[in-house]
Amino acid sequence: MNLQYWIDVDEGLIDQPRHIRFSGLSAGEASLRVWLQGADGSRWESQARFLIGAQGELDLAKDAPQSGDWLSADAMALVWSMQQVKPPTRVPSQESLAAQCIELQLTDAKGQQIAGAFTQYYLAAGVQRREIREDGISGTLFLPEGDQPQAAVVVLNGSGGGTPQQRAALYAAHGYTALALGYFKAPGRPEHISDTPLEYFQQALEWVANTLKPKDGFIAVAGLSRGAELALLLGSYFPGLVSAVIGYVPSSVVHGTLRAGRPEQPRDANAWTWQGQPLTNVWQNNPRVDWRPFDVAEPAGAPIRQAPAFVAVQQDAPSVARARIPVENINGPLLLISGDDDGFWPSAAYSAEIEADLHARGHAWPVEHVLNQGAGHAIGFPYVPTTMIARLHPVARVLISGGGTPAANALANQHSWGRVLAFLDRAVAARSSAR
Repeated sequence: MNLQYWIDVDEGLIDQPRHIRFSGLSAGEASLRVWLQGADGSRWESQARFLIGAQGELDLAKDAPQSGDWLSADAMALVWSMQQVKPPTRVPSQESLAAQCIELQLTDAKGQQIAGAFTQYYLAAGVQRREIREDGISGTLFLPEGDQPQAAVVVLNGSGGGTPQQRAALYAAHGYTALALGYFKAPGRPEHISDTPLEYFQQALEWVANTLKPKDGFIAVAGLSRGAELALLLGSYFPGLVSAVIGYVPSSVVHGTLRAGRPEQPRDANAWTWQGQPLTNVWQNNPRVDWRPFDVAEPAGAPIRQAPAFVAVQQDAPSVARARIPVENINGPLLLISGDDDGFWPSAAYSAEIEADLHARGHAWPVEHVLNQGAGHAIGFPYVPTTMIARLHPVARVLISGGGTPAANALANQHSWGRVLAFLDRAVAARSSAR
């Protein structure tokens, strides 16, 4: 029997799952090798061993490996379990939208080999990409296929700064006008988060409303980490411009510059200002501040798991009250996504606090909290490698553990992305029916 490789989607979006099968294999142990050459020059690999039965078939969605980098029956585990075996050789000036080619090679018990591959895209066919450098705005605009106005999503990065092109491109692939908005470490913007005026975002939201004219005036703001803190602030300060808020691993309070501020500033310096005045942050004059968990790894030499420092400051009620984000002002639904093993900050506790606060105040809009068991801080879109739990902070260059496990983070990516798309569908429909 000839060896055969079958995949249902050999070229498609990165958030599309694949179904992969092999047939014609010899009975016995077979090994599968998988690799990816990153756009930055890095190389990623995964491997697993399977026991092939007399039928000579292997279905990655149904058959679990005997050993290897993943142990579950999961066709896309060959991607999320990839480990970086060669570091990047170059640093792209902005987040790459290059297609990713995943290559596979299966060797059966008799040494016969069969190769396969599939390609993952960020940009869908028909999506237009345009750099925006007007009215003081720094961003990248992604327009979905078609001439009709669509609902809009403004996408924000966290304390690493930059322009979140990949997530914005995927929103556009699903039919939304998406603006990846840079606010620091982006072209024409400061290098640090310090004293970032909320007026900049107000201007960007007004530009989206007046220039892009989204369907029914719908503008969602979707932020990650510090970007989620910011998304909640924007919904609270500009309820007439923000129709819905999506907060990936958010905070319930305003924080200082922390690792993203100017080098000469203390960590509790102001990150945000409004009408020339700083927004009070939870670290300022807080008697519970203890920077040791923020600075010192335990055990020595391990990546820093800084979340305990954030848990500590949250114990001082007056400081929390002063820094609390007034989420009750948000004039639309909220979706909060967290991991209960977040090593960066306690996003699960923050999300639960926001949800309870809104319910207690009788908030008129739905609030959903997607709590991902065993997941850490790095939750995003699915079918990407999730094995790099610790990463160098892009500004501070400190190795920080985001928490979670590769498998739990991969599941959180998959589950939460589906919830995001469903949330947006509902929010847009509700806006349309109210008009």
